[in-house]
Amino acid sequence: MKKQNSKYMKISASVICTALLFACSNDSENPTATNETSANTVNVSTAGSQEMASVISKKVTYSDEDFYEDLEKATAIQLNGNDASFQGDGDVVIDKSNIIIKSSGVYTIEGTLDDGQITVDSEDDGIVRLVLNGVEINSSTSSAIYVKQAKKTVISLEEGTENHLSDGTTYVYEDSEEDEPNAALFSKDDLTINGSGKLVVNGNYNNGITSKDQLKITGGTLQIQSADDGLMGRDLLAVKEGMIRIYASGDGMKSTNDKDASKGIIAIEGGSFDIQSTEDGIQAETSLLIADGDFKISSGGGSPKKITNTETKPPAPGEMEASTTEASSDTPSAKGLKATEGVAIGGGSFTLDSLDDAIHCDNSITISGGDLNVATGDDGIHADTSILINGGNIDITKSNEGIESDAITISDGKIHVKAVDDGINISGGDDKTDTSTEQTEAKEHLLSLNGGYVYVDAAGDGLDSNGSISMTGGTVIVNGPTNNGNGALDYDENFEISGGVLIAAGSSGMAMATSDNSSQHTILMSYPETQSAGTTLHLKDSEGNEIVTFAPAKDYQSVVISSPKLTKDASYTLYSGGTTSGNESDGLFEKGDYQGGTKVVEFTISDTVTWLDESGITTAKNSGPGGMGGPGGMGAPEGRDPHENGNKEEMFPNLDEETSAKVKIIMDQQREGTITEEEAQKQLDDLGVEIPPRRDPNIQDEQKK
Repeated sequence: MKKQNSKYMKISASVICTALLFACSNDSENPTATNETSANTVNVSTAGSQEMASVISKKVTYSDEDFYEDLEKATAIQLNGNDASFQGDGDVVIDKSNIIIKSSGVYTIEGTLDDGQITVDSEDDGIVRLVLNGVEINSSTSSAIYVKQAKKTVISLEEGTENHLSDGTTYVYEDSEEDEPNAALFSKDDLTINGSGKLVVNGNYNNGITSKDQLKITGGTLQIQSADDGLMGRDLLAVKEGMIRIYASGDGMKSTNDKDASKGIIAIEGGSFDIQSTEDGIQAETSLLIADGDFKISSGGGSPKKITNTETKPPAPGEMEASTTEASSDTPSAKGLKATEGVAIGGGSFTLDSLDDAIHCDNSITISGGDLNVATGDDGIHADTSILINGGNIDITKSNEGIESDAITISDGKIHVKAVDDGINISGGDDKTDTSTEQTEAKEHLLSLNGGYVYVDAAGDGLDSNGSISMTGGTVIVNGPTNNGNGALDYDENFEISGGVLIAAGSSGMAMATSDNSSQHTILMSYPETQSAGTTLHLKDSEGNEIVTFAPAKDYQSVVISSPKLTKDASYTLYSGGTTSGNESDGLFEKGDYQGGTKVVEFTISDTVTWLDESGITTAKNSGPGGMGGPGGMGAPEGRDPHENGNKEEMFPNLDEETSAKVKIIMDQQREGTITEEEAQKQLDDLGVEIPPRRDPNIQDEQKK
């Protein structure tokens, strides 16, 4: 047991780095920082939006000129259709409809430019401020506003004004090798947008607004329509406040610097965002940090009306490989929130409707606050390395898999997950299968449930770990699968529980309980027949005290219950049906008067895990990791050869991970009756996999003698 705990601590340490919002790498000069924090993983990231804002303040610096202020002295530029004029001390060159600003200073601009351009080409180190006071600038051959050179440019949107920028569908460059500018508002240097007016941008050629350095927004209303990306800041895209609406044929908001780990950041502290994008909604090359804001994001046309579980009806093996290759090379990414190194959410309100993952990171995700409503055609929340949820309200209403990563820690928050496949999945994290033995052995997969409230409704496995599960606190409710090819709980190594309340109802074919090395007691009840959805189960002790009253949302034939109220040598009675006056939430009733149920079984707990059927206490029929025959497993159903129980580790011990996954799909289909044994054998033959000969139990008995 000590060895297991040390492994859990090792994995928790990596998740703590995530909780500290990537601070582990930044605290190398203070080696005690991580050690001091690791003593209490539950309280590592309780900050929410305020502490997230503090994290952002260390990465993003705003100066006084980034915020709107009234200035009396300015050069006034008047646009007059096909030409312009100016008054003031600014260095302005006017060539018909091309206006060039050659020095720093404040310039107010108003009027209409039918086909022309404002160019900033400052030769000094000062700041250029353009105050848009009701302008319409159109260009048929280039950007409407082009910042070619300036230390920094600030565009202020005057209160009460509406300003329009529009570029051409094709650009004319002096040199055919050039590809800049490429946006209706384009800056090669730092760019800030502030004020309280409105800016309407039509990016007909490529992007709407682009900065090749830093892009900061501290106010104003932006309405952007773009042929590709809406808002782009190469090194940084930071939003302090503002109302932003984007219709993008590419990504909605984007940072692109992949050469410097300290850049390529998107940092949002507030504002309102309504984004409709063909590709990713918000995509950061390195880190995406959100402290607050109101987000409504639809990417890739939103989630499909019906999600097809790819494991339900697999294509032929050859077709599967071709499909996977095509998707990885040709299919554009259509995720809601996405980053390469880290996604951290401290607060805000989110409505995410995405064709691909709603929240995705190639490394780690931290959620410590906020209200998230998620619908997706793939994973609700996916990180290749680790996920920490330490607060917030998360409602995943539609997903293929709800939450997926190598390591997931849930310490606080309220989570609802609905999935057509696995609800919460510890699978190896990366979407790309790695068949390397060294890679596979190096990864340690763990689902840690330390607090909060988790509700899962899954057609596949409810809680699925290609490793272990550890539960120390909180409440976890699982409405698992109705088919016998999956289980409400599924793990390969251990499920060690020492606290909290666990209720997991589902089918019985692959049912698993918690591990017998746990310090908290568990029962697993297997019914002789399927119980109808909504049929209440009631567990009480010998004194009549309620342990659990629960009405599963779907048909079920097994239920796992673990609670601190279950104690050794105490007697309990399980009832079925009946009614209760208790307060109900997600099928769980509390503090009610239960009556009218039918007594199913009475028993006394003597072991850590108690297996039950209608006749009383029974025993696990098999032992060993995984599947029905795993620790806590119910064994093969009556009449079925245990050799065919779906335990791929026993049947096919030498397969690589990718082939093993394909075999599992085929065997699941055969068990569910959607393909015949002959069809399954043909697909296995195509994979080059041979089913081992069926073992004769009589021969085995003779060998044992």
